Amino acid sequence: MNGWVMTIIIVIAIFAWLRIDFVLGRRQQRNEATRHVQETRYSDVTFLPTGDEFFKRLFADIEQATDHVHLLFYIIKDDHISGKMLKILEGKAKEGVTVRLLVDKLGSHIPKKKLKQLKKAGVNFAYSHPVSFPYLFFTLNRRNHRKLAIMDGRVGYIGGYNVGDEYLGRDPKFGPWRDFHLRLDGDGVQDLQGQFLQDWQTAKQKYMTKEAHYPPLKKGETPLRILPTDGSYLEETFIALIRQAKETIIIGTPYYIPGKAIQKELIAASQRGVDVKLIIPKKGDHPLVKEAAFPYFESLLKVDINVYQYYRGFFHAKAMVIDKQVCDIGTANCDQRSFHINHEINCLIYDTDFIKRVLNELEHDISISERLTIEAYQNRPLSQKGKEKVAKLVSGLL
Repeated sequence: MNGWVMTIIIVIAIFAWLRIDFVLGRRQQRNEATRHVQETRYSDVTFLPTGDEFFKRLFADIEQATDHVHLLFYIIKDDHISGKMLKILEGKAKEGVTVRLLVDKLGSHIPKKKLKQLKKAGVNFAYSHPVSFPYLFFTLNRRNHRKLAIMDGRVGYIGGYNVGDEYLGRDPKFGPWRDFHLRLDGDGVQDLQGQFLQDWQTAKQKYMTKEAHYPPLKKGETPLRILPTDGSYLEETFIALIRQAKETIIIGTPYYIPGKAIQKELIAASQRGVDVKLIIPKKGDHPLVKEAAFPYFESLLKVDINVYQYYRGFFHAKAMVIDKQVCDIGTANCDQRSFHINHEINCLIYDTDFIKRVLNELEHDISISERLTIEAYQNRPLSQKGKEKVAKLVSGLL
């Protein structure tokens, strides 16, 4: 048999194995996924739309912890702000505070020397979602995309910020970084705590639930629900939100690869008179992600959905506001990876005053964005159209 024929057979066999591995792995995850129905909580919520605000408040809360600090991040970089946080955690562990740090195996880059130092100081460390048998390719793609912080079971954080200098706008490639995060004080933190401890246990880490993990919590003014998802049920939630819209929908997402179901619902919303606006970054931060979004835009533009390309830095916020009545902020992007592969956690907020503030921020973002016209879409260069065709082949992984 000719060498090139054998090579073709091997390549086909590898692609077939990857496809089977992914399909079976996703099916198993879907079968094992839990539909979380959290109670409505009433918390004191602080909206953190800048990296400076986020890290300032987070570090202050960590410093004030007296019993435990639980952190879960998809990405922790090897840079200045990450080093500062890890140093604070090391100090808290030496004080006798229980510190648990859970990071995604592929997303984070903590040097081995620093890890050894943290563990020596008493920090409990683990990687979430390691690649595992029998579905190697699927588990390589399945990431824990949550970003959570819980201090003493009383204060919690949820949102889009990871830990790294770029999230403070210090990466010259991206410039200013646009993201949203929430700080919860009181009621609602127990749901973040429960999810963290579940993820900690899933990472094969032992712990004993203590009374201090779930202290009595004060009630606040803002009604909300925490929505964890394990690669299932998020798409259904977004569809239900879109269907209830009567006047306006604003979606902010760094990656728009929604699939047929969400796309169909947004078009239907526009056709029944809902004003639909989509905010996306003009600049991509991953290969082919920007190109994978463009095939969806033509049908949106044809039904007068406004697509805004944010150009003053990188837009990474994940938000959806429906009729000024409900607001979603969390870790999930409007893409296939968040809907069907990654483990995410979002927060649905039902307070009109809070929603007004989020809307003000999103309207500001629209004011410094470029509206995509049907003419600009149709006149995009052939080179981009070629990349879009390639991106479409792998859009289910993006």
